[in-house]
Amino acid sequence: MIRLPLLFLSFLFVHLLVAQNDSYQIKKATGRIELNGSLDEQDWKLAQVATDFMQYFPFDTVNADSKTEIRMTYDDQYLYMSAKLYNLNDNRKYVTPSLRRDYRGEANDGVTLILDPFQDNTNAFFFGINPYGVRREGLISNGGGRPGDLDLSWDNKWFGESTQYDGYWIAEIAIPFKTLRFKEGSLKWNVNFYRVDSENSERSTWTPIPRNFIIISLAFMQELIWDQPLNKPGSNISLIPYVLSGVSRDFENGNQNSSDFDLEVGGDAKIALTPSLNLDLTVNPDFSQVEVDEQVTNLDRFEIFFPEKRQFFLENADLFSDFGHPFLAKPFFSRRIGIARDSSTAQNLQNRILYGARLSGKLDNNWRLGFLNTQAAKDDDINLPGLNYTVASVRRKVLARSNVGLIFINKQNFKNKSGDFSLSSTDFNRVLGAEFNFLSGNGKWGSRNYFHKSFDEGSPSDSFVFGQWLDYQSNNLTFNWSHIYVGDNYNPEVGFAPRQGIFRINPEIGYKFWTQSGYLVSHGPTFDFEPIWNGERQVDDRQSLSYQLTFRDNSAIEVSVNHRYTYLLDSFDPTNTDGPELPQGEDYHYNAIEFGYQSDFRKKIAINLEGYFGEYFSGQRYNIRSEINFRFQPIAAIRMTFNYNQLRMPEPINDADLYLIGPRIDLTMTRKLFLTTFFQYNSQIDNININTRLQWRFKPVSDLFIVYTDNYGTDAIGNEFLREKNRGVVVKMTYWFNL
Repeated sequence: MIRLPLLFLSFLFVHLLVAQNDSYQIKKATGRIELNGSLDEQDWKLAQVATDFMQYFPFDTVNADSKTEIRMTYDDQYLYMSAKLYNLNDNRKYVTPSLRRDYRGEANDGVTLILDPFQDNTNAFFFGINPYGVRREGLISNGGGRPGDLDLSWDNKWFGESTQYDGYWIAEIAIPFKTLRFKEGSLKWNVNFYRVDSENSERSTWTPIPRNFIIISLAFMQELIWDQPLNKPGSNISLIPYVLSGVSRDFENGNQNSSDFDLEVGGDAKIALTPSLNLDLTVNPDFSQVEVDEQVTNLDRFEIFFPEKRQFFLENADLFSDFGHPFLAKPFFSRRIGIARDSSTAQNLQNRILYGARLSGKLDNNWRLGFLNTQAAKDDDINLPGLNYTVASVRRKVLARSNVGLIFINKQNFKNKSGDFSLSSTDFNRVLGAEFNFLSGNGKWGSRNYFHKSFDEGSPSDSFVFGQWLDYQSNNLTFNWSHIYVGDNYNPEVGFAPRQGIFRINPEIGYKFWTQSGYLVSHGPTFDFEPIWNGERQVDDRQSLSYQLTFRDNSAIEVSVNHRYTYLLDSFDPTNTDGPELPQGEDYHYNAIEFGYQSDFRKKIAINLEGYFGEYFSGQRYNIRSEINFRFQPIAAIRMTFNYNQLRMPEPINDADLYLIGPRIDLTMTRKLFLTTFFQYNSQIDNININTRLQWRFKPVSDLFIVYTDNYGTDAIGNEFLREKNRGVVVKMTYWFNL
């Protein structure tokens, strides 16, 4: 009898907490707002205060210990936000990895604004700033339900400053309306704020979010209500030219006594056709990487997937790249554009892009459109014709947060054998796909259902893929189910499909116990099962039982016991060092224990440690992977990555000791001047790479890069241990003009 009134009062208390944060009423500023960290403008004093933040971590049922006050206003050009963030103690020290833009991680201090202008709870803008004035911006897609739904590679113009005081710090930001995409005449957006406070390892949100969801989940948003309809922000055209000059020497294939000089000029244009639809144009874009990819030790039989980092492909990237399965069958993978493969050496080469255009954005609250076309140059040295790439996609919103999508990809040589332009050229590869993506309003259920078909000359049969995944998460229980069939002749040449002719299912179930106090926050088991068939027999099977523990200081431990079965359809060198191969037609059962440990990243020295101990095909594998981070706040961060694999195989297969060592030194002298040196030694491919990059951001989104790269082979020839392969210096400058 006593429990019922208590239960009712608890429900009423939670309801009142949510109700007081049901919307933010934003008013237009009457005066000028200066980003000076003082909040002495009259408009800040009159603005509504968003406060009463709720804890998200370590507990999600209490008010935040650290008080936060958010205010917002706007004028004809900018949307403004100020934050006053109180501490539990005076004269505390804040945590930041460096002064470099786009910091991330739960151990860093900062405050973040999330904006959903179309109120679709599916896509949003992400802006954050820390106590040192370091900023980050990104795009959230797919409802923000998974960590990969936040892309911090997106870069655009906005402004922000922070000031530290005894007992609190103040942040102010100004976002140009031209940077955002929204519907003209809008009266309501969706908004949320969250704060990370390293002092007591607390994460808190304005809109309460259960801690079993990702903190960027767009299922939990409140309304931002404008006091008058928003006008079109005026002409919004940006020109971003670049000039690049470089000198390089190829010691393997060129003249060791002479250098190649390169001078390139090109650029991009961004044109807002409407406040929500953007046209990107590019001429002779520089798609070279000013930061190299991190190498990996590959003990798999299939191609490795590297993420896209190039700015031209990033805005509204989900319209193009989020179709299909994320790593088994992607119909479109933008890194295929600008890359060619030399069939004689099996090496990937840069393929020059002549021009490109990209249209993306919202047509209205229900329709999103994406269109991309680029023309690549021909390369007579490897007999590569000039290929044209076209991608068209459309998504239609259905239900509350769901959508139906179509995508078409065409890679084609429009020149016939005589060299004349021809629309009827048979040198093409195409993919047509349809999808239905479901997200429940409360974020607990998610599903993706897709069917894609590829087309080549002759239209071979069994050239399609279909699949589904289903996801459910409650406070304690998580359940995932996925299955996929990839046809024998499915061939997305502008996509990513490492295996053909398979059927795979992958159920996963986990249970998490949440504590209400103490050092341990959560713990629980997860069971994962993954069998794969090729139509005739089972060729792969993986079973994994793991247990995870998460602690209040953000450290975590995971231990798993795994069983693996593999039937080799093709011969395979398990060391991937071009040694003797295991014969095809043989099958293997092998067991192993894996573990992972992440320490408290608020400390000046932090570590990630992973390991594998057990059987591997017909032999044994022992693996240690570590990443040690040293922080000399705020001007320097040093990271040492180390990966060691000891493979002991029965004859005639070679044993192997494989090392991957990658120290990285990141110096951030100011928020505008950075120096990064990255060293990578990979014994599996006998290669040493050194990359040093100086970046000066002299204006917003305008940079000067000086990059030095040196590459050596470590396979001994004669008495020579280090064999020079290539060396180069590149100077590149970009400038962002607003018209």
